[in-house]
Amino acid sequence: MRLVLLALLVLAVPCAAEEELSAKAWLETMSQALKEKEFKSSIIHVQSDHIRPLVYLHGKVEGEEIAFLEYLNGPPKNAVRVGKTVTFIEHDQPAYSVKASRIQGVWPSAFAGDIALLEEGYQFVLGGRSRIAGRPGQMVRIIPTDNDRYATQVWIDMSTYLPLRYDILNKEKQLLEQVMVIELIELKEPAHILVEAKKQPWPAVVEQAKRPDGHTWTFSWLPKGFIVAVRDNHRLIGSHEPVEYLALTDGLANISVYVSKPGEQPLPEELMTRNGLSMVVEKLAEHEVVAVGKVPHETLKRIAKGLVLK
Repeated sequence: MRLVLLALLVLAVPCAAEEELSAKAWLETMSQALKEKEFKSSIIHVQSDHIRPLVYLHGKVEGEEIAFLEYLNGPPKNAVRVGKTVTFIEHDQPAYSVKASRIQGVWPSAFAGDIALLEEGYQFVLGGRSRIAGRPGQMVRIIPTDNDRYATQVWIDMSTYLPLRYDILNKEKQLLEQVMVIELIELKEPAHILVEAKKQPWPAVVEQAKRPDGHTWTFSWLPKGFIVAVRDNHRLIGSHEPVEYLALTDGLANISVYVSKPGEQPLPEELMTRNGLSMVVEKLAEHEVVAVGKVPHETLKRIAKGLVLK
């Protein structure tokens, strides 16, 4: 009987330690795990009626972070990250590289970044615990402090502190998007494919084009915590029309803004899909501004109206 009680006491000690963690501490521990641990995640990404199975591997080779993402459905498509360079490999076009600290399309960039930056637009609240992929997980709600973005929630594995599930919810608490792990394997050493990725001579990073007149677009208003992460100039595929692209993010929500001359075919002023992706079109003098993102359309409209050329 004493042995049974002793065993129960030993099991209870880690649980008590975990219960002492605040919501922010859970997120910070998850952030560290995403950067430091060797692991393989099999993932299901759900948006509306679209389901994507993925495999994501992460590790460190010679002290440098290496990650690999494979899309399991459709034509072969992979992404490899070595340090702060991400290379995209697709079957129908040459591989190309960009500067990025994370591979987009798995977990939000903020999850492996500075969690404190999210406090500009969100508050963190501990939720309940549930079992995901055979593992107990602690839920943390990430609640916006304004109406300019959507709420999210994440379940964190109580053993490895890696994310198990991530939901985006609209104002009516309807599920817009979900990323869920169906198998998580913690590795003792980097996967062989990551070791090989470190050795490969990947394409050089594509340099971003600059405006020929030296002017840049800026915003008179952005929601708290949002920054301009990318500026780019290129031509649209098919029409070859020049367009300027600005990527905005607060670490969780991402917004794309396109600026170009009005096309021959008028675009709808507003559009919203079932997975929460919204689009807003605004006319600014001789320019047409298209803002797209998984945020309320009122947010996109205010951002597009506040675009100015300096």
